[in-house]
Amino acid sequence: MDLHNLQIDARFSLILEVFVATIFKSSNENSNQKSVRRILVAGGAGFLGSHLCERLLNEGHSVICVDNFSTGRMENLHQLLSSDTFSFVRHDIIEPLDLPVDEIYNLACPASPPHYQADPVHTMKTNVIGSLNLLELASRYQARIFQASTSEVYGDPHVHPQPESYWGNVNSFGPRSCYDEGKRSAETLFYDFHKQHGVDIRIVRIFNTYGPRMRPDDGRVVSNFIVQALKGEDITVYGDGSQTRSFCYVDDLIEGFHRLMYCPQAIHTPVNIGNPGEFTVGALAEQIIDMTGSRSKIVHHSLPVDDPRQRRPDITAAKQELGWEPTIALADGLKSTIAYFEGQLTKPTGKLAEAA
Repeated sequence: MDLHNLQIDARFSLILEVFVATIFKSSNENSNQKSVRRILVAGGAGFLGSHLCERLLNEGHSVICVDNFSTGRMENLHQLLSSDTFSFVRHDIIEPLDLPVDEIYNLACPASPPHYQADPVHTMKTNVIGSLNLLELASRYQARIFQASTSEVYGDPHVHPQPESYWGNVNSFGPRSCYDEGKRSAETLFYDFHKQHGVDIRIVRIFNTYGPRMRPDDGRVVSNFIVQALKGEDITVYGDGSQTRSFCYVDDLIEGFHRLMYCPQAIHTPVNIGNPGEFTVGALAEQIIDMTGSRSKIVHHSLPVDDPRQRRPDITAAKQELGWEPTIALADGLKSTIAYFEGQLTKPTGKLAEAA
């Protein structure tokens, strides 16, 4: 039996639960590989989620990708669908689900401002109700659960670089608050499920990440600049370009996920994962113009409301507890990312529309 491309809604969730439970029960009875885990990746069709699914499959695990395609793309899963240990379920985690699993990764939420601001109520529901549903699933099956939180919980920081102990400077009543406060609320739920129900949690705070499989319309600074440069369009820099960001290549981030999830000593407090190398947005634009050989010009627009002026992670905890730090230089990561977008932009119009 094959779960590939299975689509469900709440009416059919019970059928799915019985179906998947039967498959995995049979699989476990016939398998001598006790180290193989059944892993659910919520948001697995997205930029980060698809890279994570690929890593887990390469390690020999059974992976269930759950995604509602709000920003995820089937194209990101094409190379995974041929695996006998990969399954896809179309489902929105704001609706309950019951799948027997050993581990859960919660990456389900749009991460770029244009996407999470398009439906702020649903963004908040995804972060709060979705997290609650996955935590209850983890509690039911005694599964370890991983939460992809964000550096946005620090808001426009008054402390630089940002350690995990910093409480942040977040506007709870602004256009970004559905995401910032949603992720902060999710962290609280994870902490309380651990304290009250003994759920084994892992929480990562992700700083700006880039790489292949970002959407051309992603709306984040790296993808925006690369797409504009490749099209020969003006590159839009918000503000004067002096605001800073720290850019982590996706492979480094996924390695950080892996080390946190499987750290021999359980870590139940948030851990920053990001690249402490700090660049101005203006310098990034110049570098991308140079690397693409573009004739694009830089134009300046007004800075968005609550846009952070500085962002750089303090990764002391990741170094000491996980032995992790990024290894991929910005120039090398940009080279791979530019090549990916070149391929995206040269697709026939219909293909690109389907991929997006």
